[in-house]
Amino acid sequence: MPYSSFTLSKVKSDFGIATNEIQDLFADTTPIHSSDLLTLLLKEQLPLAGAINTEKARSELVIMPILMEVRRILGNQISIFSGSNFEVDSTQGLDGRCDFILSRSLEQYYITSPVLTIVEAKNESIPSGLGQCIATMIAARLFNQREGNQTEILYGAVTTGTDWKFLKLEGQIAFIDVNDYYIKEIDKILAILVSTSSP
Repeated sequence: MPYSSFTLSKVKSDFGIATNEIQDLFADTTPIHSSDLLTLLLKEQLPLAGAINTEKARSELVIMPILMEVRRILGNQISIFSGSNFEVDSTQGLDGRCDFILSRSLEQYYITSPVLTIVEAKNESIPSGLGQCIATMIAARLFNQREGNQTEILYGAVTTGTDWKFLKLEGQIAFIDVNDYYIKEIDKILAILVSTSSP
């Protein structure tokens, strides 16, 4: 069963997850000024992504350039995977393709532990991706444990490219940030992604 089969209610019932939707998870995160390159790319590519209006276009034209900026800020000390299979535990439905995986590793040919952040792309509806993102975060935690990395906290994001909702998985609680962030707040979005993916 692919990760996309998980709704928020299903992931809560299947894995005994509770949700917390009232915390400002990144209130103390200081914005990071975006580079001239990212500013130019977004200026050119945001209108095109909006006009095409598909998940694939948003992923390629908006989300990936932002994640590449995060990688540059972190001195290329993380790996980024796009559209990769992440087969962790088919008996629990934890398998399928992930839109984006960020790992604290220099290895780029295959996914290695520890996986830190999951980014789920959506064309329009952020809420429809929350269960899917949490299920993938659970899979990432299991993957890390199997590889000998006891990662206590994992992060996720569900995004249309222009709208971002961040999540944190700690123990059996999935924190869904009370805030939504928008592309005009790119400096804050960058800072959050850097903080969740830092080596």
